[in-house]
Amino acid sequence: MPGSFRKHFYAAGTASVLVVAAAPATVAAINTAGIIASAVSQNCISWRVSGICYWLMCTPFGCSVKTSVKVTHYIPEVVVSTYTGPGANPWHEMAFMSGAAGAVDGGLTGGGGAGGGNAADIKDAGHRQSNIKFKYADAIGHPATSLIGGSIAGYSCDTAARAFNPYFLSTLDSLMWRSGLPESLYPEALIPGQRELGSQARANMWGNLYPRSGFVSQTDDDKASAVVAQRVADIITRSGQIHVYQQLKGARKPGYWPPGEVKENTGTANHKWQRLSPTLSATCAVFPDGAYPTAQDGNEAYALWQPYSCCKRRGQTFLYATNF
Repeated sequence: MPGSFRKHFYAAGTASVLVVAAAPATVAAINTAGIIASAVSQNCISWRVSGICYWLMCTPFGCSVKTSVKVTHYIPEVVVSTYTGPGANPWHEMAFMSGAAGAVDGGLTGGGGAGGGNAADIKDAGHRQSNIKFKYADAIGHPATSLIGGSIAGYSCDTAARAFNPYFLSTLDSLMWRSGLPESLYPEALIPGQRELGSQARANMWGNLYPRSGFVSQTDDDKASAVVAQRVADIITRSGQIHVYQQLKGARKPGYWPPGEVKENTGTANHKWQRLSPTLSATCAVFPDGAYPTAQDGNEAYALWQPYSCCKRRGQTFLYATNF
């Protein structure tokens, strides 16, 4: 990594470094400053030289081929929060968004509707504990997305995300988020083994991605939150979904390769997660990512990172790129 790039991201002040160095730490909620500090993570950024780009440069005196370095690194795009009721987003400054939209959710569900606004386990008539949990969820632009994306020309890529932009608020998507229709009738929801987070064969099954609603069948509340976060990422990185959301997708252009759709069980090829609350982590991984303590209040937050590749323009026409 070039010295200027490293200095920009890793010499971000003693306080910021200490916040991350102390991770994992237990935090009931997190604020914007803490989220920005948590992005100072070499493990999550994973910057590397990934190839060489070739450009055709023409002047009145003739044409020549110029080269530039192709780099690849991850950028934090959104903070996905899962929580137990409107206004309970653990990202302190953004909790008002779901709270303000809660009136819409309450109107559609008659003041709470089936499942209520709590992630507490539902109990049947025999008072036996059920595995069904319900979570609200938000996906809001990461406050450090532009600090890491596009900050150093030629050595960092522009981000497709906008800081603080609400890409998904479950309180505005209440009809689909609570009913699971029509996705509960899709093949992905009906056929075992389709679109699952984890694996039954490996005895590490966390949950089904479809239907992409707030209801999850899972005894472990931390795993239930992770499944909901994965569902939200699945929605916002795709076009034409039957949900109320803003799509998060960069436009490919010469010398710029934004990430594709988030897909589970593919390693870190197109995404990874950084836990923010209740466990603040200095590293990123994909779900399933081990055992973590559950939040006492049922509210959790994660940063979604995706990989970008780019190279500095050195001519009028992009010819091709070689990859390392």
